[in-house]
Amino acid sequence: GTVKPGKQSPQKIVLPEDVLKVPDYAEDGRPKTKSQMLPWIIECKTPGEIKKMRAAGKLARQVLDLAGKAVKPGVTTDEIDNIVHEATVAAGAYPSPLNYHGFPKSCCTSVNEVICHGIPDDRKLEEGDVINLDITVYLDGYHGDCSEMFVAGEPDEKAKKLIQTTYDCWVKALDFVKP
Repeated sequence: GTVKPGKQSPQKIVLPEDVLKVPDYAEDGRPKTKSQMLPWIIECKTPGEIKKMRAAGKLARQVLDLAGKAVKPGVTTDEIDNIVHEATVAAGAYPSPLNYHGFPKSCCTSVNEVICHGIPDDRKLEEGDVINLDITVYLDGYHGDCSEMFVAGEPDEKAKKLIQTTYDCWVKALDFVKP
């Protein structure tokens, strides 16, 4: 592909006193808790836990909307990461990707042929670039995660088709999600 990595700015630090909770990997990058063997074990959540999960998901969506508004030609993915970082911490949450297994940034920005987990850097978005923003926040003990594709400027026909096809697949997949 044509996308080459740019220069990364230094990794940010979140002070524990600035957020409600920090995940167990925040300091050294290594998760301490083992996940259950899903999907074989289904954990029933209490109404209070569900409320916290919804709050984390809602905040992630709000941060994603804010980041998406910044997508335009000439903006760097590092600038988008700064917006995500500041908005997340201002809301009392921790940006989940930050230092997870050493990941250096507060969100993932995957441009064009970068499939997923792109690392924000100083590369400027160009006219027609397709970018997936992946936002995850850790709020009060729960991760809220969402992503969406955006276009810097105007998309070409291939980009329009890609975005429409992925959206259509997502909608069809929702038919399979049931309690």
